[in-house]
Amino acid sequence: MQKKAAELERMAEVLVTGEQLRLRLHEDKLIKDRRHHLRTYPNCFVAKEIIDWLIEHKETSDRDTAIKIMQKLLDQSILHHVCDEHKEFKDMKLFYRFRKDDGTFPLDCEAKVFMRGQRIYEKLMNTENTLLQTREEEGVTYERTLVALEFIDWLLQEGEMPTRQEAEHLGRRLLEHGIIQHVSNKHHFVDGGLLYQFRMNFRRRRRLIELLNERCRSIPENHDSPFCLRKQGSEGGNTSFLSVRAQWCSLHPVVLLKRQVSPEELQAPGGLYIKKTFTIVGDAVGWGFVVRGSKPCYIQAVDPGGPAAAVGMKVL
Repeated sequence: MQKKAAELERMAEVLVTGEQLRLRLHEDKLIKDRRHHLRTYPNCFVAKEIIDWLIEHKETSDRDTAIKIMQKLLDQSILHHVCDEHKEFKDMKLFYRFRKDDGTFPLDCEAKVFMRGQRIYEKLMNTENTLLQTREEEGVTYERTLVALEFIDWLLQEGEMPTRQEAEHLGRRLLEHGIIQHVSNKHHFVDGGLLYQFRMNFRRRRRLIELLNERCRSIPENHDSPFCLRKQGSEGGNTSFLSVRAQWCSLHPVVLLKRQVSPEELQAPGGLYIKKTFTIVGDAVGWGFVVRGSKPCYIQAVDPGGPAAAVGMKVL
């Protein structure tokens, strides 16, 4: 069961990463109608131009790695050659297209669950509601939680599902696919008073190099020290949420300390460590940094083009 869930989470990361890339390429006008031999190919891009773009935007440092990234998306049916004549992504003036742009994306059961989960996530983030709140369960306080029965009520009110039984089944599917989880990871999704959180943050800006890292691991499930990052001085808002214990890929682990540092050492006045507060305004895809560990947690990586880097956060 856990192996299957990990595979589904991995597939979700590929889908989300591919969609974020597609939107960025549309924004930069690299995806457009193109002509070749008197024929027009709608919504496509030139492979060679994309390789240049990936290097220019520091998604990778060399053309070989860029090709591997795009090949990964091609293998996962995120994109394809416009005439399906090439099963390999080539650094040439060939036309490729995202399947979502021509309606050929294969919508199997798993893909449908992730797309439904992403739509529900965005609905909750973009509307004023009281569903996501700080609550307690078994004496532990958790941020941004959903009460299962209230979530089901909301799904019915929004027309997402016709009956409570089907809404509960959807909740179970979302949990099995790693999109939501019980706050202490002890229960499946049931129509009742238990608390759940979104495990996956669809808005986190993915680094494309993550596609090549097969050894992804989740943040340790320690219900004694859940973390939730949020904007300071904000009463909610569209980008004030980062999912608890989201899955991150360890890309370039760097050991900065040779021993475990306690929270007391970090907070001690006049100690070795300096306290600095950052106010980060999240953008449409996330906050731009990766959190690891517990008691204490630490910043593992900062996206050089993200909101965190813009206010001065960096990893030494």
